[in-house]
Amino acid sequence: MDSATSPFDDAISIAPMIRVRGGHSAHAINLDHAATTPPLRAVRQLVGECLDWYGSVHRGDGHLSRIASRAYEDARAIVTTAVGANEREHVVIFGSNTTWALNRLAHRLALGADDVVISTALEHHANDLPWRRGAQLKRIRCDARGAPDLAHAAWLLRQHAGRVRLLTVTGGSNVTGVLPDIAWLAREAHAVGARIAVDAAQLAAHRPIRMGELADPTHLDYIAFSGHKCYAPYGAGVLIGRRDTFAGGEPEHVGGGVVRRVTHDTIEWADAPARDEAGTPNLVGAVALAGALLELQRLGYERIAAHEHARTAQLLRGLATIPQVVIHGDGDPSRSAARLGVVPFSVAGHDPRLVAAILSHEAGIAVRVGAFCAQPYVAALTGEDARCDVSGRGLVRASIGLGTTADDITRCCAVVGAIADGHHHEEYQWDAAIQAYRPHDERITPHDCFASIRQKSSTAAMIARG
Repeated sequence: MDSATSPFDDAISIAPMIRVRGGHSAHAINLDHAATTPPLRAVRQLVGECLDWYGSVHRGDGHLSRIASRAYEDARAIVTTAVGANEREHVVIFGSNTTWALNRLAHRLALGADDVVISTALEHHANDLPWRRGAQLKRIRCDARGAPDLAHAAWLLRQHAGRVRLLTVTGGSNVTGVLPDIAWLAREAHAVGARIAVDAAQLAAHRPIRMGELADPTHLDYIAFSGHKCYAPYGAGVLIGRRDTFAGGEPEHVGGGVVRRVTHDTIEWADAPARDEAGTPNLVGAVALAGALLELQRLGYERIAAHEHARTAQLLRGLATIPQVVIHGDGDPSRSAARLGVVPFSVAGHDPRLVAAILSHEAGIAVRVGAFCAQPYVAALTGEDARCDVSGRGLVRASIGLGTTADDITRCCAVVGAIADGHHHEEYQWDAAIQAYRPHDERITPHDCFASIRQKSSTAAMIARG
């Protein structure tokens, strides 16, 4: 395999051609997989087939409705198996994304003022903010590498034993790529009578997940993840959890589908999972997510991890050669196999937003910039006061996926090095309207996704006018 290809080129969508500095065309380089991923080819094909027999799920007796309903429930069964759950003890609830799922879980646990939830200092806001409502939230501190301090975790669990309802932790950090030892954390939580939830948004596309049977002390009680981070960006997310949690109680959202019987005076709620899936479900999103999990299994998580390990080590080595660059979190390439390919860095003397703009405009390289919806964690990594507003500063984040090639990493490091030395080609100015830097004489207009249908509408209008 040469440096311009990935071992998964046959499985991924081809990067589009984009316009960069000087009006040149170049293949887009995606180093923003931690935010969202492109669809796998198999998923795109599956969605196309799904649209051919699209119908109302659980709402009709027509032929298409029956096919659609079966496909939706087949998707649920595929997800159950893919994460090592079982229908007897677990329920799979489809929704919009991980944030939706964690908020739904927080609602269903009905936490009280005396309950304790233990989380970590690493969390995405989606696994922090919902737990501030009602319960007392305690956080496991992070160590110098940005990983959760396991000794502190054990101490907190013992300190609050008997009151801890939930330990909720990221399965993989969207900021530093840290992989917490969730099996160890699960055992410790269960030992004090608590349950464990895992925000698997960053984990599901990169490592296998096994929830395990409830009798296993290392089992996971709840997990949540999103299709758009698993190469299935069609608007679905999933909450998988203990069936007994969702067997009773009122759903957070009510409407069609969540009831068995309604009169003017009474409500009889439907059984799980229907009780928590109000309204017409996202059939396409559920099918795409299930198809992506099947395809990831076919590609092999060991192969995926090995590929991402190689590219992550290459990125860490390349950035380490640039004196002005600081890598936040663990920058040791020899440990890249024990982390995800998510690397945050800063360039001394350069606004991270400017660095991201130059990478995009001059090399077609997409990275993320900011605090990545984890402001307290970024503040800790950068040594800023966690009470300060870091939303406008933050870090640059490069994140690796199936299609990342050695050439992509080489190109990224070369451009970052040039930026650090002040050798970029354009003058940039801050554009308050888009909250980003852009070349002062930018002439590149973003692609109009609706151009073809606008043209058809315009043509139809001209014909109608004669």
